[in-house]
Amino acid sequence: MTKTADREAGTKPETSGPGGPGGDAARDRARRQVDRRWRRGCEFLGTDLAIMGGAMTWVSERNLVAAISNGGGFGVIACGSMNPEQLEAEIAGTVALTRRPFGVNLITLHPQLNELIDVCVRQRVGYVVLAGGLPNGAAVQRIKCGGAKLLCFAPALAIARKLVRMGADAIVIEGMEAGGHIGPVATGVLAQEILPHVRDVPVFVAGGIGRGEAIVSYLEMGAAGVQLGTRFVCAHESIAHPKFKRAFVRAGARDAVPSIQLDARFPVIPVRALANQGTQRFLDAQRGILDRFNRGEVSQKDGQLEIEHFWAGALRRAVIEGDIETGSVMAGQSVGMVTREQSTAEILAELVEQAVATLVARELESEVESGAGRRAPDGGQARAGG
Repeated sequence: MTKTADREAGTKPETSGPGGPGGDAARDRARRQVDRRWRRGCEFLGTDLAIMGGAMTWVSERNLVAAISNGGGFGVIACGSMNPEQLEAEIAGTVALTRRPFGVNLITLHPQLNELIDVCVRQRVGYVVLAGGLPNGAAVQRIKCGGAKLLCFAPALAIARKLVRMGADAIVIEGMEAGGHIGPVATGVLAQEILPHVRDVPVFVAGGIGRGEAIVSYLEMGAAGVQLGTRFVCAHESIAHPKFKRAFVRAGARDAVPSIQLDARFPVIPVRALANQGTQRFLDAQRGILDRFNRGEVSQKDGQLEIEHFWAGALRRAVIEGDIETGSVMAGQSVGMVTREQSTAEILAELVEQAVATLVARELESEVESGAGRRAPDGGQARAGG
């Protein structure tokens, strides 16, 4: 469904801005409440806002990362497939643009993981985020001994607990609503599973978050903060191609779909992206490989490699070159909340404003209900009979 159709279906209007109902005193109380809720996350990250930028390959580079950190949030460089020299240059470029804290996201399956960790240590990066699988103990110790704080992704409670025992300083839980590679469980379910039971370290919630109202809800459930990726793709500071950004602005939540696996013998790691010609070609490629395998023309291993290599370079083609027809336009379901290109600072301010307005509205509603109760006969109790 397009965004126009969503609006016609009756989505809520934007929360009122600084001049909205509630008055300055109520707004000040609400802002203090938000700050109290995410204080642990802010203190851990060294930031004004406990809002992390999701690490998006080709998008989360020095310009966007520095803009998020300069705006009071926490930017994270997406190392992706960079080699150590490329990562070193990216870190140095980010340091030149911000004096605020930021982190580096490393993929645990990267063949040069140890060398990339060493780059982070040499460059005195304060935070390393490990993603893409359970890290080994040696990598964890290499990061910890280098003086960096370690954040790890946990797709289940048992894994979160294991990561904390291994030495993770914070946990990120990301639901299937996110863009890029996803797991099978929704954000809301993961939050209910993990937040009540992991208290030793800060936990940040990610996946499908696009507005301040959701941030408030997860903070109230016990999260130390949140992580957003899709919401920042159309920031002015994002280097994503104009066509890539326009695809985000046009898209609705239902347009961001996971890749489909046709046969269990040829596993496909789900990737959430905007449906396009490339999505259909991926299905056609799987069918062709299955037919060749059934005819004995290709081995299972070689067929799986072909499937895994199908998207090679597709994300770069979309983000950098603007090939949104056959490239991989990775996007989370919160893409429906991306309505225009904005500065990073404006996006962050908007998220905080929505969080504050939610609490102001709640306070006003409580006051109205309390006043109605005081004015009603018998303290608001309904009388029986006539």
